[in-house]
Order: sequence, then structure tokens, then C-alpha cells
Amino acid sequence: MDCLLYVKASPRGERSHSLSVADEFVKIWLAAHPGGLVTEKNLFEVGLPSFDGFRIQAKYNIMHGLEHTMSEKNAWKEVEELIGEFKAHKRYLFAVPMWNFSVPYILKQYIDIINQPGYTFGVAEDGGYHGLVQGRKAMVVYSRGGEYIPGTPAEGYNHQSPYLEMMLNFMGITDVESVAVEGTMMGPDKRDENKEQALEAARQIATHF
Repeated sequence: MDCLLYVKASPRGERSHSLSVADEFVKIWLAAHPGGLVTEKNLFEVGLPSFDGFRIQAKYNIMHGLEHTMSEKNAWKEVEELIGEFKAHKRYLFAVPMWNFSVPYILKQYIDIINQPGYTFGVAEDGGYHGLVQGRKAMVVYSRGGEYIPGTPAEGYNHQSPYLEMMLNFMGITDVESVAVEGTMMGPDKRDENKEQALEAARQIATHF
């Protein structure tokens, strides 16, 4: 059975450009995959655990081969549950607006929780890294107020897609496709034109994803 984890990193609901394009992707994907299941994970609603205190210590205990205290075990269990949910899926869809030229803080928090040694990446004896979440595919719908066209001076301000795709690759998810709704704050004509192009591209990708 095809299972898709739909990670929502925008709090804007129906006003969100990334969510509206991602929702269209889901509709086409479900039509192309009868019996497929979609798990929606709205990061602004699920109440992610903070990654501090006992969780930080638990992580370092794992890295240094030390035992956990009961408090650390209980705190780490929440981390393992989120990682388990993530790894239980073979397909991922992310709806990601640009905030301050990067990703929303809540998505960074989610990645900081699930990106853990021995779970989503491994460390070789020579210190090299290798991803442990392999054989998966990811689709990302970005939205941006401006345009960050490759080869232009504005490209250097885009820390949104380079960061997210680097982290997906780091965990072993190297098959990543994306579309972007750019220019959402550059007037309705530019916004609507770019959004329609993103919608059409998302529909095409959804049929073979």
C-alpha cells in the first residue's frame, strides 16, 4: 500500500500558497494511487516536544555509548515515536513557506528531532556520514514572497530549499522533486501566474510520484 506523509509547515490555512498547491498534489496523487493513504502532520498543531534537557542528554548518551536514566528514557521515547512515524512512510510531501529567507522554525524543530544518529543517519569509523532513510521519495512545495532565480543576485538569499534538501539528502532521501510559488508579494498578476505554473507542475509530478 502506498503511504504518503504530508508535512505541513505553514500556519496560514486556506491563505497559504504552499498548502493550496500541496493539497492539489494530494488530490491528484490519490487519484493516481487507488487505496493510497495520506497521513497529515500539521507541525503547528501537533505540539512537538522541545529538544532540550533530558532529550539532549539522551542523544549524547547514545553517541557516547552511555546508559539512559529513567527521565532520559521517557523523554527520548517521544523522539523515537516521531522518528518511527517518519520512517514508516516511503513517500513524503512538504508544504514550506519561506520565512526570513529560510524555513519556518517549526520545521527546523521537527528536523532537529528526527535527524538522529543510529536512526536516520549513521557515522562511519572514519567519521563519514551515511543516510539510513533510503529508498524513499520526497516532494516539496515551496512558497516565497520574492523571486530567487538561479544565477541572479537574489539566489544567494535562498536558504530555504538548499537547507531542506540538504537535510533530506543527509538522511538518505536523495530522490527529491519540488515546485515553488514565487513572487507572492510582487502583485496579484505575478503571484497568480507563478502559482498556476506551480499547480500544473505539481499535478504532473503527482501522477508518477
